[in-house]
Amino acid sequence: MKVFKFFQYAYLAIACFFIYEAYLEWGQEGGKSMMYLFFAVIAVFMFFFKRNFGKRFEANNKE
Repeated sequence: MKVFKFFQYAYLAIACFFIYEAYLEWGQEGGKSMMYLFFAVIAVFMFFFKRNFGKRFEANNKE
């Protein structure tokens, strides 16, 4: 189960990376910054989704 927690927090690290990349690309032409922000939002969503799923999984195993 510790592997699931590792990947859960890896999504937050990935989101931070994409936010940093969006910050670096913000003033440049090409529009990559919005794509990076979109991926950051998806990564944060996946963090909360995996956390909820993990809690439900542990609750079902205890029963």
